[in-house]
Amino acid sequence: MLQNIRDNSQGWIAKTIIGVIVALMALTGFDAIFQATTHKNEAAKVNGEEISQNELSQAVDMQRRQLMQQLGKDFDASLLDEKMLRESALKGLIDRKLLLQGAEQSKFSFSEAALDQVILQTPEFQVDGKFSSERFDQVIRQLGYSRMQFRQMLAQEMLIGQLRAGVAGSGFVTDTEVLAFARLEKQTRDFATLNVKADPAAVKLSDDEVKAYYDEHAKEFMTPDQVIIDYVELKKSSFFDQVAVKDEDLEAAYQKEIANLSEQRRAAHILIEVNDKTTEAQAKAKIDEVQARLAKGEKFEALAKEFSQDPGSANNGGDLGYAGPGVYDPAFEKALYALSKDQVSEPIRTDFGYHLIKLLGVEAPEVPTLASLKDKLTRELKAAQVEQRFVEATKQLEDSAFEASDLAQPAADLKLTVHTSKPFGREGGEGVAANRAVVTAAFSPEVIDEGANSTAIELDPETVIVLRAKEHLKPAQLPLESVNAAIRTQLTKEHASAEAKTRAEKLIADLRDGKAPLDKAVDGQSWKTTEAATRGQEGVEPAVLQALFRMPKPAAKDKPTFASVTLPDGSLMIVRLNGVNEAAAPTDEEKAQYRRFLASREGQQDFAAYRKQLEAQAEIERF
Repeated sequence: MLQNIRDNSQGWIAKTIIGVIVALMALTGFDAIFQATTHKNEAAKVNGEEISQNELSQAVDMQRRQLMQQLGKDFDASLLDEKMLRESALKGLIDRKLLLQGAEQSKFSFSEAALDQVILQTPEFQVDGKFSSERFDQVIRQLGYSRMQFRQMLAQEMLIGQLRAGVAGSGFVTDTEVLAFARLEKQTRDFATLNVKADPAAVKLSDDEVKAYYDEHAKEFMTPDQVIIDYVELKKSSFFDQVAVKDEDLEAAYQKEIANLSEQRRAAHILIEVNDKTTEAQAKAKIDEVQARLAKGEKFEALAKEFSQDPGSANNGGDLGYAGPGVYDPAFEKALYALSKDQVSEPIRTDFGYHLIKLLGVEAPEVPTLASLKDKLTRELKAAQVEQRFVEATKQLEDSAFEASDLAQPAADLKLTVHTSKPFGREGGEGVAANRAVVTAAFSPEVIDEGANSTAIELDPETVIVLRAKEHLKPAQLPLESVNAAIRTQLTKEHASAEAKTRAEKLIADLRDGKAPLDKAVDGQSWKTTEAATRGQEGVEPAVLQALFRMPKPAAKDKPTFASVTLPDGSLMIVRLNGVNEAAAPTDEEKAQYRRFLASREGQQDFAAYRKQLEAQAEIERF
């Protein structure tokens, strides 16, 4: 059983933990600034269960950081649309809540003992391949979790994983479906292409045509809607020189730091499971038999290899490695910490069954001195004070800006400077205008129409600003002279493409009617022939390939079918399908691969349908 859990931990469980760790590691707590000013802490309700504004803020931050990590360090975070992020994050939280409710209704469960083993075997909590209680505490502290909070979050992810596996894992396909898919997947096609080029040089445009297009599309030829803003900027770094650390606070932080260090114990065990095949009495009798053989002098390691039903440790003589408090089942842990080195416990009952536990070794943590931790603790204590000052100053700035008719007084209150931006449009601009939240606020009705100051806007975890509109540069009609060249380019391309399409259609009609030979060059362009093309054929335009495999099968060898595809430059590609080649019957190995793929796809579709059903039947309120 433990081995099964370990095996599973290499799949969705490990990925869940890794995803959570990567996404949450950098959470800053900045959202607390806004919690003080909100009058309602609910973001949504799902069947009466609340999703808080704090949960939504954390989810938005996670999503932002995940996207930035995926897109690379050079990605401009200001391009992310905050409104879309919030909508996406809220949808994700609602989906999660629905799935948790679905898992509960379906009676899925995950025992505390199994949860212990997942944590124990998670690589992110290990040092040199062994579970480290110190590492575990360090990681979850960085995530902002206590042990109980982390266990609760992880248990929820496991329940969702069980539900997903239960629904998606039930997908299946018939032999007929597998064979039909294999026939289409392995099918190849013989075809030829001919490029009917667009000729922009042959297009003659009159001034009247250009003027008519300009008049018809006048709304497309406007100066951009722009705004110039004034803003004040508050930076967290400005508070570092304003705080100091007291000796008593440093000592208290040191004591708290070393209090987290815990003794590590190396355990070995022999497990006899209680399950559908083994009753309570049978398991107890078997563990008593093993205990009796130990008493006669047989080696614990040998008996573990012979009897233990935990395959993951049995081959190692039952050795589970070093671990600290809070990892094992409570009954298991209590017995382990009551043992002396090399002592074996009495039979211990847990959710898995009966154990005999042996203490192989104890590692006492090395306690660092205050001097060695002083710089680190001082930085942390100063950072906490700075964070508090920053939160208070941000609240003061927001309140002052709300009451003021400009930014002069808020700037004076906090000894800040009022800056002015260059004009920028709804697509953003330079400096602070490169930040999407700034652009959204600058063009909001409250700021641009009503002349109000904005709320505090987070540029990054270290910086917030408040802005107001200094000048609104409304759209104006561009003169024809300034867009004449662009209009001519557009119309020339359209006319050249239309003419190429007319020639292509006439040629296809002549080819179908036999008025033109199939392989004759056209305007110096020869047919390019490809034999046995696959659906993933390299060297063929994707649009051409898609059209090719949508074309009907030729009625006869001398009766090919035709289609045309418009290329990005306006030219037309004529596609001539000469023949369809059916593949040989798939091998057993290929059928197995196709079956797995189709069953997986079917399972994913089933799970998506299940989620939609949960949503359709749910009572969901968004605030």
